[in-house]
Amino acid sequence: MLILIAAAAENNALGKDNDLVWHLPDDFKRFKSLTSNHYIIMGRKTFESFPKPLPNRTHVIITKQTNYKVPEGCIVVNTLNDAIATAPENEDVFIIGGGQIYKQSINIADKIELTRVHTSVEADTFFPEIDEKIWEVVQSEFHAKDEKHAYDFTFLTYVKR
Repeated sequence: MLILIAAAAENNALGKDNDLVWHLPDDFKRFKSLTSNHYIIMGRKTFESFPKPLPNRTHVIITKQTNYKVPEGCIVVNTLNDAIATAPENEDVFIIGGGQIYKQSINIADKIELTRVHTSVEADTFFPEIDEKIWEVVQSEFHAKDEKHAYDFTFLTYVKR
């Protein structure tokens, strides 16, 4: 199953200057729980936004750069199709960003795990619009802001209708 996973504001903002625009510990925990022990597919800029590869995941990085150097255990490919082909069949594979990779993959994805952050922020990277005629929310879990979370947010699971 091909799954998009992201945290996006009400205006679909994902980030600015290759960084997230909020800190939501419960979202990080959910991301880790869902993606651990799976292949995660991302663009080069998303990969470069991490201080080091995320533990217990196989990183597949899409870049047009030839001879792009990555740590041992990471896989480099040139296209989304090549990235998907590297993952084992019949396993969950997660697309984790950035904006261009989400845009390329939303029409072929099976599921979307979205953390909808209830704010609008200035950004330079956006999640694609979710077409409600194609996608249906099958699970929704609201979280109110608190001392660790500056914004209200909702975990949403979408599947194709």
